[in-house]
Amino acid sequence: MKSFNYIARDPAGELVKGLKSGDSRQDVLMWLREQSFIAISVDQIAATKTKKNLVPFRRKSIKAGDMSELCWQLATMIEGGVTLIDAVNTLAGDIENKELQKTLQEISEKMQKGQTFSETLDDYPNIFDRLSCSMILAGETSGSLTMALEGLAEQYGHRDRLTRKVKSAMSYPVFVLGFIILIVIAVMTFIIPRFRVVFDQFGGDLPRFTEIFIGLYDGIMNNILYIMVALVLIITACLLWFKTKKGYKQFCRIVLAIPLVGKIVRQAFVVLFCRTMSSLLSSGVSVLDAITILMGMTKNEVIKSAIQQTKDHIVEGANISLSMAASGFFPSMAVKMAQIGEESGSLPKVLDRTSDFFERKVEGTISSLTSTLEPILIVTVGVIVLAVVLALYLPIFSISKIGG
Repeated sequence: MKSFNYIARDPAGELVKGLKSGDSRQDVLMWLREQSFIAISVDQIAATKTKKNLVPFRRKSIKAGDMSELCWQLATMIEGGVTLIDAVNTLAGDIENKELQKTLQEISEKMQKGQTFSETLDDYPNIFDRLSCSMILAGETSGSLTMALEGLAEQYGHRDRLTRKVKSAMSYPVFVLGFIILIVIAVMTFIIPRFRVVFDQFGGDLPRFTEIFIGLYDGIMNNILYIMVALVLIITACLLWFKTKKGYKQFCRIVLAIPLVGKIVRQAFVVLFCRTMSSLLSSGVSVLDAITILMGMTKNEVIKSAIQQTKDHIVEGANISLSMAASGFFPSMAVKMAQIGEESGSLPKVLDRTSDFFERKVEGTISSLTSTLEPILIVTVGVIVLAVVLALYLPIFSISKIGG
Protein backbone atom coordinates (compact mmCIF):
# COMPACT_ATOMS: atom_id res chain seq x y z
CA MET A 1 0.00 0.00 0.00
CA LYS A 2 1.14 3.56 -0.75
CA SER A 3 0.49 6.71 1.27
CA PHE A 4 -0.96 9.90 -0.21
CA ASN A 5 -1.41 13.46 1.04
CA TYR A 6 -4.67 14.97 -0.19
CA ILE A 7 -6.26 18.42 -0.24
CA ALA A 8 -9.99 18.61 -0.96
CA ARG A 9 -13.15 20.58 -0.24
CA ASP A 10 -16.03 19.02 1.69
CA PRO A 11 -19.71 19.49 0.71
CA ALA A 12 -19.79 22.69 2.78
CA GLY A 13 -16.86 24.13 0.80
CA GLU A 14 -14.38 23.88 3.68
CA LEU A 15 -10.77 22.98 2.92
CA VAL A 16 -9.82 19.49 4.13
CA LYS A 17 -6.29 18.07 4.31
CA GLY A 18 -5.34 14.54 5.25
CA LEU A 19 -3.43 11.31 4.72
CA LYS A 20 -4.89 8.26 2.97
CA SER A 21 -3.46 4.86 2.07
CA GLY A 22 -4.24 3.17 -1.23
CA ASP A 23 -2.86 1.04 -4.01
CA SER A 24 -2.83 4.00 -6.41
CA ARG A 25 -3.66 7.67 -6.67
CA GLN A 26 -6.88 6.74 -8.48
CA ASP A 27 -8.06 4.77 -5.41
CA VAL A 28 -7.68 7.87 -3.26
CA LEU A 29 -9.55 10.00 -5.82
CA MET A 30 -12.41 7.46 -5.86
CA TRP A 31 -12.52 7.45 -2.05
CA LEU A 32 -12.74 11.25 -2.02
CA ARG A 33 -15.65 11.14 -4.47
CA GLU A 34 -17.43 8.60 -2.27
CA GLN A 35 -17.08 11.04 0.63
CA SER A 36 -18.59 13.78 -1.60
CA PHE A 37 -15.29 15.67 -1.48
CA ILE A 38 -13.94 17.71 -4.40
CA ALA A 39 -10.30 16.74 -4.90
CA ILE A 40 -7.83 19.62 -5.25
CA SER A 41 -4.59 17.63 -5.13
CA VAL A 42 -3.46 14.10 -4.34
CA ASP A 43 0.30 13.56 -3.95
CA GLN A 44 2.05 10.32 -3.16
CA ILE A 45 4.45 10.43 -0.23
CA ALA A 46 7.81 9.49 -1.68
CA ALA A 47 9.34 6.45 -0.05
CA THR A 48 13.00 6.56 0.95
CA LYS A 49 14.98 4.74 -1.70
CA THR A 50 18.17 2.84 -1.13
CA LYS A 51 21.27 3.32 -3.22
CA LYS A 52 20.49 0.01 -4.89
CA ASN A 53 17.20 1.39 -6.16
CA LEU A 54 18.93 4.48 -7.48
CA VAL A 55 21.38 2.56 -9.66
CA PRO A 56 19.02 2.12 -12.68
CA PHE A 57 18.29 5.85 -12.76
CA ARG A 58 20.06 7.74 -15.53
CA ARG A 59 21.06 11.34 -15.52
CA LYS A 60 21.10 11.59 -19.27
CA SER A 61 17.86 13.11 -20.59
CA ILE A 62 16.21 12.31 -23.90
CA LYS A 63 15.53 14.95 -26.54
CA ALA A 64 11.94 16.12 -26.93
CA GLY A 65 11.99 15.09 -30.61
CA ASP A 66 12.84 11.48 -29.68
CA MET A 67 10.09 11.43 -27.03
CA SER A 68 7.57 12.77 -29.53
CA GLU A 69 8.50 10.08 -32.02
CA LEU A 70 8.21 7.39 -29.33
CA CYS A 71 4.73 8.53 -28.26
CA TRP A 72 3.47 8.74 -31.85
CA GLN A 73 4.74 5.24 -32.62
CA LEU A 74 3.21 3.76 -29.46
CA ALA A 75 -0.15 5.45 -30.14
CA THR A 76 -0.19 4.26 -33.76
CA MET A 77 0.66 0.65 -32.86
CA ILE A 78 -1.89 0.47 -30.02
CA GLU A 79 -4.59 2.00 -32.25
CA GLY A 80 -3.72 -0.64 -34.85
CA GLY A 81 -4.51 -3.45 -32.40
CA VAL A 82 -1.03 -4.24 -31.07
CA THR A 83 -0.89 -4.88 -27.32
CA LEU A 84 1.01 -2.38 -25.20
CA ILE A 85 3.72 -4.86 -24.18
CA ASP A 86 4.25 -5.97 -27.81
CA ALA A 87 4.41 -2.32 -28.91
CA VAL A 88 7.03 -1.51 -26.27
CA ASN A 89 9.03 -4.64 -27.22
CA THR A 90 8.94 -3.72 -30.90
CA LEU A 91 10.09 -0.15 -30.29
CA ALA A 92 12.82 -1.37 -27.92
CA GLY A 93 14.31 -3.29 -30.83
CA ASP A 94 13.87 -0.61 -33.50
CA ILE A 95 14.48 2.77 -31.84
CA GLU A 96 17.85 4.38 -32.59
CA ASN A 97 18.46 6.13 -29.26
CA LYS A 98 20.45 3.60 -27.20
CA GLU A 99 19.52 5.14 -23.85
CA LEU A 100 15.82 5.05 -24.66
CA GLN A 101 16.14 1.57 -26.17
CA LYS A 102 17.59 0.14 -22.94
CA THR A 103 14.94 1.91 -20.88
CA LEU A 104 12.12 0.43 -22.99
CA GLN A 105 13.59 -3.05 -22.57
CA GLU A 106 13.54 -2.62 -18.79
CA ILE A 107 9.98 -1.23 -18.92
CA SER A 108 8.87 -4.26 -20.94
CA GLU A 109 10.38 -6.66 -18.39
CA LYS A 110 8.60 -4.88 -15.52
CA MET A 111 5.27 -4.90 -17.35
CA GLN A 112 5.58 -8.63 -17.97
CA LYS A 113 5.95 -9.05 -14.19
CA GLY A 114 2.59 -7.33 -13.64
CA GLN A 115 3.34 -3.62 -13.29
CA THR A 116 1.22 -1.13 -15.20
CA PHE A 117 2.76 1.11 -17.84
CA SER A 118 2.38 4.24 -15.68
CA GLU A 119 3.98 2.53 -12.67
CA THR A 120 7.06 1.56 -14.67
CA LEU A 121 7.48 5.11 -15.98
CA ASP A 122 7.76 6.41 -12.40
CA ASP A 123 11.08 4.54 -12.11
CA TYR A 124 12.66 6.74 -14.82
CA PRO A 125 12.04 10.37 -13.79
CA ASN A 126 14.98 11.66 -15.85
CA ILE A 127 13.33 10.36 -19.03
CA PHE A 128 9.59 10.40 -18.26
CA ASP A 129 8.77 13.57 -16.35
CA ARG A 130 5.68 14.12 -14.20
CA LEU A 131 3.77 15.39 -17.22
CA SER A 132 4.28 12.06 -19.01
CA CYS A 133 3.48 9.96 -15.96
CA SER A 134 0.32 11.93 -15.13
CA MET A 135 -1.07 11.83 -18.66
CA ILE A 136 -0.29 8.12 -19.07
CA LEU A 137 -1.93 7.37 -15.70
CA ALA A 138 -5.01 9.38 -16.69
CA GLY A 139 -5.12 7.60 -20.07
CA GLU A 140 -4.87 4.14 -18.47
CA THR A 141 -7.53 4.96 -15.88
CA SER A 142 -10.01 6.34 -18.40
CA GLY A 143 -9.27 3.75 -21.08
CA SER A 144 -8.00 6.38 -23.53
CA LEU A 145 -4.29 5.60 -23.54
CA THR A 146 -4.03 6.25 -27.27
CA MET A 147 -5.38 9.79 -26.87
CA ALA A 148 -3.01 10.39 -23.95
CA LEU A 149 -0.02 9.25 -26.03
CA GLU A 150 -1.09 11.42 -28.97
CA GLY A 151 -1.44 14.41 -26.63
CA LEU A 152 2.03 13.73 -25.22
CA ALA A 153 3.45 13.41 -28.74
CA GLU A 154 2.04 16.83 -29.65
CA GLN A 155 3.39 18.29 -26.39
CA TYR A 156 6.91 17.02 -27.04
CA GLY A 157 6.67 18.02 -30.71
CA HIS A 158 5.74 21.62 -29.85
CA ARG A 159 8.48 21.74 -27.21
CA ASP A 160 11.06 20.43 -29.68
CA ARG A 161 10.09 22.99 -32.35
CA LEU A 162 10.18 25.87 -29.87
CA THR A 163 13.60 24.78 -28.58
CA ARG A 164 14.95 24.55 -32.12
CA LYS A 165 13.70 28.05 -32.93
CA VAL A 166 15.35 29.57 -29.85
CA LYS A 167 18.63 27.72 -30.51
CA SER A 168 18.56 28.76 -34.15
CA ALA A 169 18.05 32.41 -33.18
CA MET A 170 20.94 32.33 -30.70
CA SER A 171 23.37 30.43 -32.94
CA TYR A 172 24.02 33.43 -35.24
CA PRO A 173 25.07 35.94 -32.54
CA VAL A 174 27.15 33.27 -30.78
CA PHE A 175 28.93 32.50 -34.06
CA VAL A 176 29.63 36.17 -34.76
CA LEU A 177 30.86 36.82 -31.21
CA GLY A 178 33.16 33.83 -31.52
CA PHE A 179 34.39 35.19 -34.85
CA ILE A 180 35.10 38.60 -33.27
CA ILE A 181 37.11 36.98 -30.47
CA LEU A 182 39.14 34.98 -33.01
CA ILE A 183 39.85 38.16 -35.02
CA VAL A 184 41.09 39.99 -31.92
CA ILE A 185 43.32 37.06 -30.89
CA ALA A 186 44.76 36.70 -34.41
CA VAL A 187 45.47 40.44 -34.70
CA MET A 188 47.15 40.63 -31.29
CA THR A 189 49.15 37.45 -31.81
CA PHE A 190 50.33 37.65 -35.43
CA ILE A 191 49.74 41.07 -37.01
CA ILE A 192 50.49 43.75 -34.40
CA PRO A 193 53.89 42.27 -33.29
CA ARG A 194 55.19 42.39 -36.88
CA PHE A 195 54.06 45.97 -37.40
CA ARG A 196 55.55 46.86 -34.01
CA VAL A 197 59.01 45.82 -35.31
CA VAL A 198 58.53 48.04 -38.36
CA PHE A 199 57.40 51.00 -36.22
CA ASP A 200 60.47 50.65 -33.97
CA GLN A 201 62.68 51.02 -37.07
CA PHE A 202 61.04 54.30 -38.11
CA GLY A 203 62.77 56.30 -35.39
CA GLY A 204 60.19 59.09 -35.68
CA ASP A 205 56.95 60.03 -33.97
CA LEU A 206 53.93 57.87 -34.73
CA PRO A 207 50.45 59.31 -35.42
CA ARG A 208 48.47 59.97 -32.24
CA PHE A 209 45.87 57.28 -32.99
CA THR A 210 48.59 54.69 -33.58
CA GLU A 211 50.34 55.65 -30.32
CA ILE A 212 47.10 55.15 -28.37
CA PHE A 213 46.47 51.84 -30.12
CA ILE A 214 50.02 50.56 -29.47
CA GLY A 215 49.87 51.80 -25.87
CA LEU A 216 46.64 49.87 -25.33
CA TYR A 217 48.20 46.79 -26.92
CA ASP A 218 51.31 47.08 -24.71
CA GLY A 219 49.16 47.51 -21.62
CA ILE A 220 47.22 44.35 -22.39
CA MET A 221 50.23 42.21 -23.37
CA ASN A 222 52.37 43.35 -20.40
CA ASN A 223 49.58 42.49 -17.98
CA ILE A 224 48.03 39.56 -19.83
CA LEU A 225 48.78 37.13 -16.99
CA TYR A 226 47.14 39.39 -14.39
CA ILE A 227 44.16 39.98 -16.67
CA MET A 228 43.66 36.26 -17.23
CA VAL A 229 43.96 35.50 -13.51
CA ALA A 230 41.49 38.29 -12.70
CA LEU A 231 39.02 36.97 -15.32
CA VAL A 232 39.32 33.42 -13.98
CA LEU A 233 38.75 34.64 -10.41
CA ILE A 234 35.76 36.79 -11.41
CA ILE A 235 34.17 33.98 -13.43
CA THR A 236 34.82 31.44 -10.66
CA ALA A 237 33.37 33.78 -8.03
CA CYS A 238 30.27 34.38 -10.17
CA LEU A 239 29.77 30.66 -10.78
CA LEU A 240 30.13 29.86 -7.08
CA TRP A 241 27.74 32.66 -6.16
CA PHE A 242 25.21 31.58 -8.78
CA LYS A 243 25.28 28.09 -7.25
CA THR A 244 23.94 29.49 -3.98
CA LYS A 245 20.19 29.83 -3.60
CA LYS A 246 20.29 33.63 -3.41
CA GLY A 247 22.81 33.94 -6.23
CA TYR A 248 20.91 31.60 -8.56
CA LYS A 249 17.71 33.55 -7.99
CA GLN A 250 19.56 36.76 -8.83
CA PHE A 251 20.93 35.11 -11.97
CA CYS A 252 17.36 34.16 -12.97
CA ARG A 253 16.29 37.79 -12.49
CA ILE A 254 19.20 38.98 -14.65
CA VAL A 255 18.19 36.57 -17.45
CA LEU A 256 14.60 37.84 -17.40
CA ALA A 257 15.81 41.46 -17.34
CA ILE A 258 17.91 41.14 -20.52
CA PRO A 259 16.09 42.99 -23.35
CA LEU A 260 14.36 40.63 -25.81
CA VAL A 261 16.09 37.56 -24.32
CA GLY A 262 14.07 37.86 -21.11
CA LYS A 263 10.95 38.43 -23.17
CA ILE A 264 11.58 35.23 -25.13
CA VAL A 265 12.07 33.24 -21.90
CA ARG A 266 8.83 34.62 -20.43
CA GLN A 267 6.77 34.05 -23.56
CA ALA A 268 8.22 30.57 -24.06
CA PHE A 269 7.13 29.56 -20.56
CA VAL A 270 3.66 31.01 -21.10
CA VAL A 271 3.43 28.78 -24.18
CA LEU A 272 4.54 25.80 -22.10
CA PHE A 273 2.15 26.70 -19.26
CA CYS A 274 -0.93 27.07 -21.44
CA ARG A 275 -0.28 24.00 -23.60
CA THR A 276 0.61 21.75 -20.67
CA MET A 277 -2.35 22.91 -18.59
CA SER A 278 -4.62 22.28 -21.57
CA SER A 279 -3.33 18.73 -22.02
CA LEU A 280 -3.40 17.84 -18.33
CA LEU A 281 -6.86 19.26 -17.67
CA SER A 282 -8.21 17.48 -20.76
CA SER A 283 -6.74 14.22 -19.40
CA GLY A 284 -8.54 14.64 -16.08
CA VAL A 285 -5.58 15.78 -13.97
CA SER A 286 -6.53 18.18 -11.16
CA VAL A 287 -5.59 21.85 -11.42
CA LEU A 288 -3.17 21.78 -8.48
CA ASP A 289 -1.47 18.64 -9.72
CA ALA A 290 -1.10 20.27 -13.14
CA ILE A 291 0.48 23.38 -11.62
CA THR A 292 2.80 21.25 -9.48
CA ILE A 293 3.95 19.48 -12.64
CA LEU A 294 4.56 22.84 -14.32
CA MET A 295 6.72 23.98 -11.41
CA GLY A 296 9.05 21.10 -12.17
CA MET A 297 9.30 22.06 -15.85
CA THR A 298 11.33 25.22 -15.31
CA LYS A 299 14.68 25.85 -13.60
CA ASN A 300 14.13 29.61 -13.37
CA GLU A 301 13.49 30.36 -9.70
CA VAL A 302 11.61 33.60 -10.47
CA ILE A 303 9.17 31.76 -12.73
CA LYS A 304 8.90 28.90 -10.24
CA SER A 305 8.09 31.39 -7.48
CA ALA A 306 5.33 32.92 -9.64
CA ILE A 307 3.83 29.48 -10.26
CA GLN A 308 3.97 28.74 -6.53
CA GLN A 309 2.08 31.98 -5.83
CA THR A 310 -0.51 30.95 -8.42
CA LYS A 311 -0.89 27.58 -6.71
CA ASP A 312 -1.20 29.17 -3.24
CA HIS A 313 -4.02 31.45 -4.41
CA ILE A 314 -5.88 28.49 -5.95
CA VAL A 315 -5.59 26.56 -2.67
CA GLU A 316 -7.05 29.59 -0.87
CA GLY A 317 -10.10 29.40 -3.14
CA ALA A 318 -9.36 31.76 -6.03
CA ASN A 319 -9.97 30.65 -9.61
CA ILE A 320 -7.17 30.08 -12.11
CA SER A 321 -7.33 33.43 -13.92
CA LEU A 322 -7.33 35.50 -10.71
CA SER A 323 -4.46 33.41 -9.33
CA MET A 324 -2.47 33.95 -12.53
CA ALA A 325 -3.07 37.70 -12.32
CA ALA A 326 -2.07 37.81 -8.64
CA SER A 327 1.30 36.21 -9.38
CA GLY A 328 2.28 39.23 -11.53
CA PHE A 329 4.11 37.04 -14.03
CA PHE A 330 1.53 36.22 -16.69
CA PRO A 331 0.69 38.77 -19.40
CA SER A 332 -2.80 40.25 -19.31
CA MET A 333 -3.69 38.46 -22.56
CA ALA A 334 -3.07 35.04 -20.98
CA VAL A 335 -5.03 35.99 -17.85
CA LYS A 336 -7.97 37.26 -19.90
CA MET A 337 -8.09 34.13 -22.04
CA ALA A 338 -8.00 31.92 -18.93
CA GLN A 339 -10.91 33.93 -17.52
CA ILE A 340 -12.88 33.46 -20.75
CA GLY A 341 -12.15 29.74 -20.67
CA GLU A 342 -13.35 29.41 -17.09
CA GLU A 343 -16.54 31.37 -17.74
CA SER A 344 -17.35 29.40 -20.89
CA GLY A 345 -16.44 26.02 -19.41
CA SER A 346 -13.90 25.34 -22.17
CA LEU A 347 -10.66 26.17 -20.36
CA PRO A 348 -8.48 23.44 -21.97
CA LYS A 349 -9.52 24.48 -25.48
CA VAL A 350 -8.99 28.19 -24.80
CA LEU A 351 -5.58 27.56 -23.21
CA ASP A 352 -4.53 25.55 -26.25
CA ARG A 353 -5.50 28.45 -28.54
CA THR A 354 -3.66 30.84 -26.22
CA SER A 355 -0.49 28.75 -26.45
CA ASP A 356 -0.64 28.99 -30.26
CA PHE A 357 -0.97 32.77 -30.01
CA PHE A 358 2.03 33.14 -27.70
CA GLU A 359 4.08 30.72 -29.78
CA ARG A 360 3.65 33.09 -32.71
CA LYS A 361 4.69 35.94 -30.41
CA VAL A 362 7.85 34.02 -29.49
CA GLU A 363 8.65 33.63 -33.19
CA GLY A 364 8.15 37.37 -33.68
CA THR A 365 10.37 38.24 -30.71
CA ILE A 366 13.06 35.87 -31.98
CA SER A 367 12.93 37.59 -35.38
CA SER A 368 13.22 40.98 -33.66
CA LEU A 369 16.21 39.77 -31.64
CA THR A 370 17.96 38.47 -34.75
CA SER A 371 17.26 41.59 -36.79
CA THR A 372 18.49 43.79 -33.91
CA LEU A 373 21.67 41.86 -33.19
CA GLU A 374 22.67 41.36 -36.81
CA PRO A 375 23.53 45.00 -37.67
CA ILE A 376 25.07 45.56 -34.21
CA LEU A 377 27.42 42.61 -34.63
CA ILE A 378 28.29 43.56 -38.22
CA VAL A 379 29.10 47.13 -37.15
CA THR A 380 31.18 45.81 -34.24
CA VAL A 381 33.27 43.66 -36.58
CA GLY A 382 33.65 46.59 -38.96
CA VAL A 383 34.76 48.97 -36.19
CA ILE A 384 37.38 46.51 -34.93
CA VAL A 385 38.77 45.92 -38.41
CA LEU A 386 38.74 49.66 -39.21
CA ALA A 387 40.53 50.54 -35.96
CA VAL A 388 43.25 47.96 -36.62
CA VAL A 389 43.72 49.05 -40.24
CA LEU A 390 43.92 52.75 -39.35
CA ALA A 391 46.29 52.22 -36.44
CA LEU A 392 48.69 50.04 -38.42
CA TYR A 393 48.63 51.81 -41.76
CA LEU A 394 48.54 55.50 -40.72
CA PRO A 395 52.35 55.52 -40.10
CA ILE A 396 52.91 53.94 -43.52
CA PHE A 397 50.72 56.57 -45.17
CA SER A 398 52.66 59.30 -43.33
CA ILE A 399 56.02 57.94 -44.54
CA SER A 400 54.71 57.70 -48.08
CA LYS A 401 53.54 61.31 -47.94
CA ILE A 402 56.94 62.50 -46.62
CA GLY A 403 58.78 60.48 -49.24
CA GLY A 404 56.58 61.97 -51.95
